[in-house]
Amino acid sequence: MGAIAGTTLRPTLEAMPENAFNTPLWIVGLIAVGALCTFAMVGLEIVRRQVVARLRVGVEDSEFTATMVQCVMVFYGLAVALIAVSVWETHSSVSDTVSLEASRLSELYRDAGSYPEPLRSELRGELEAYLDNILEEEWPAQRRGEHPTGGVEWMDRFQRSMESFEPETEAHKILHAEALHAYNMLVEARRLRLDAMLVKLSGMLWFVILAGAVISLCSTFLFKVEDVRLHRIQVLLLAGFMGLVVTLIFAFDRPFHGDLAIDPGPYEFVKEQLMGP
Repeated sequence: MGAIAGTTLRPTLEAMPENAFNTPLWIVGLIAVGALCTFAMVGLEIVRRQVVARLRVGVEDSEFTATMVQCVMVFYGLAVALIAVSVWETHSSVSDTVSLEASRLSELYRDAGSYPEPLRSELRGELEAYLDNILEEEWPAQRRGEHPTGGVEWMDRFQRSMESFEPETEAHKILHAEALHAYNMLVEARRLRLDAMLVKLSGMLWFVILAGAVISLCSTFLFKVEDVRLHRIQVLLLAGFMGLVVTLIFAFDRPFHGDLAIDPGPYEFVKEQLMGP
């Protein structure tokens, strides 16, 4: 049964569409918590009636079961905690990358102001067009899970315009070299942002998260608790907490998707404060 569940769950996770991660977080939370709580209640009733009722469980057996459940929870909690920290750090790293590209764009825009006319206006115009392309084309495409490529045209035109300039004075040579360096840094930051779109948890890790939750809940069914209401409440609370943790990992798994997605605020700030209307 476990093997069958594993083989059917993994392809489903791998084939999960990117747009699924744009689902409102409260809906995801309801689904995760509701599914685990439903499984907990149904599973508890079945195990209590069909399994525990036929077992001769004594005090010593309960102590052993408690120890085993504790071991399962420790291993599962450790694994999920590491995954949660990993996705959060990745999310923060991608946010820093976005801020870095906006900063590089600002630096290059200022450096372009050192060129003589009409090259100055041409370079700044290309950077403004590139920024508009990020805000209007690339960012919506990233939210849809598409890999944007249109910005390459603006960057290529900008590079050709820079390479056409022949500095005549030492000051112009220094400024030109600095502008070329800033351009290379912008290209690198753009590459890092586009590579960040490929960042996501593998299907195997999602299988570990979900299968581990199911196994952990199943281990709590084997206690022979006299008051069934108490047993239900405890298992229900555990299932609800697991659902919240799964929701948290889901929210941070795709940096450019969902309610907690990284926004283009740094680019908008550059456009408003540096480039003007």
